[in-house]
Formats: sequence, structure tokens, C-alpha cells
Amino acid sequence: MFYHDKRLQYKVKVDKPNPAFARMLQQAIGGIEGEIRVCLQYLFQAWGTRGPVKYRDMLLETGTEEIGHIEMLATAVALNLEGAPMSLKDEMAKDSMIGAILGGMDPRHILSSGLAALATDANGVPFNGSWVVGSGNIAANMLANVNAEASGRVLATRLWEMTDDLGMKDMLSFLIARDTMHQNQWMAVIEELGGLNGAFPVPNSFPQSSENQDFNYTFVSTNIADGTTPEGRWTSGPSIDGKGQFTVQPIQPLGDEPQLAPPDPRGHAQTEEMMGPLGTVMGKIKDAID
Repeated sequence: MFYHDKRLQYKVKVDKPNPAFARMLQQAIGGIEGEIRVCLQYLFQAWGTRGPVKYRDMLLETGTEEIGHIEMLATAVALNLEGAPMSLKDEMAKDSMIGAILGGMDPRHILSSGLAALATDANGVPFNGSWVVGSGNIAANMLANVNAEASGRVLATRLWEMTDDLGMKDMLSFLIARDTMHQNQWMAVIEELGGLNGAFPVPNSFPQSSENQDFNYTFVSTNIADGTTPEGRWTSGPSIDGKGQFTVQPIQPLGDEPQLAPPDPRGHAQTEEMMGPLGTVMGKIKDAID
């Protein structure tokens, strides 16, 4: 169950409306780095959480907070669209090119929403639910959440740089701060799960004795041009989880060349495809199947 407070989580003020910036803000709403993504990601993770209830409760609280961030950004988009031209006529009289693109604003802010936010990114592409990660593994989810908050914070800092509007900078500084907390929050869960040694590799419930021991800590170098390897922390020394030693191995084929059976005649491939390894037409294969 969810409740709503009419007041915003943080103040949203636009000193000078800017329809082009409204379009940029759409990325923070419906883009892959946006608030709809993290909101649904945390909520779906919470609804599927099994085990200690504190993780579900924490995810529910943070996912609910993210609804408030969508509300803030949607309000910011609407405020930035106030006073936007509702007709191309005046804009085209000034400059035909500016009129054609409405000075950089999204035409759908007029055509589809009537000067309001949309569930899209800055290019008008609708939000994609396949971006939402909910694996059922708490450590895997936390890593996905760190990535989501990191890319979201990068976006928010870029938006902060793109505007001189003090009200927008203030709102974005709040969202950037929350991204800082949430990155630390998800990493704190990983630390609580045992940190790099205890939680990794994910899932830690699979017996590593069942892994191929020749490859579980081996950097496979695919550079066949000159045979050099980009040496770094990942090529030698103890592994990050402390359970192995990094090594390097040039890539080499360990399997055979694939040999697939001829097409099933019922799939109606071309006659030329109905050839066996020796070039024999497989015309009688249907009779054999029947």
C-alpha cells in the first residue's frame, strides 16, 4: 500500500522556463539512467525478496522515495514548459529552422502532453521495462543498483552543468546527493553480506569446486595481432575475492568445428541447403522421418 503527500520531497523552482532543458530533463525521467528505472528496479526487487525482511523493507522505502524523484522531475519539466510556443507560426516567422525544431524542445510536449512531462527519454523513446533488474539474488541486485545509481549520478551532474538556472541547479544538487547516499547504501549491503571475500563470486551459494578450475581466475587474451596483454591488477596476484590467483592465457580453440544436421524438410529450407556433409541431396530424409 502506498500513500501520497501533496508536498514535494524537495523544492522545485524554475527561475526562467527553458523548453529545451525540459527535453533534457526527460532523460532523468524515462531514460536508462533515469528515475523510473531505479524506482521500478527497487520495488520489483523488494516484492521478490526472500530471506531477511530488512532488505525488502529497505528496498521498498528507497523505491518509494524514487517515486517522489519522478514527481520532482515531472514538475520541473512542466515548469520549464510554461510559456512555450503552442504554435509554429510565430517561431517560423523568426527563423524557419528554429521553427522546425521548436527551438530544441520536444514537439510531443505540445502534441501529446499539453506542456507536461512524458514517460520517455530525451529523444522521446518510451521507457523500457527490460532495463529493470531483479535477479532474486541480493548481491547481484545490489551490484545492479550501484550501477544504476552511478549512471544516474553521472547524468544528473551533466544536467547540472547544462543549466544556469539556480532553481534547477538546486534541485539537481539534491538529486545528486541522494545518488551519493544510495550508492553507499547498496555497497553497505554488499559489505554486510561479507564484502568482497564473502559475497563474491555471485552467487556464493554455487560450489566453486564445480567450476572449471583452469579458467575461473584466468584472463583470456584475445589479442592475436602482436600477442601483448594489457597488464593490470587483473592479470597477476591474488583475485579480488581472495579465493584464487590471477593468471593470463592466450586464447586458443578448445572445441571442434560445429557440424549441424541438415535442415528438417518440414521447415522448408531451400533445396540447396538440403545437403549433407558429402554434398548429397537429402531428398529422402522426409521418408526416413515418416
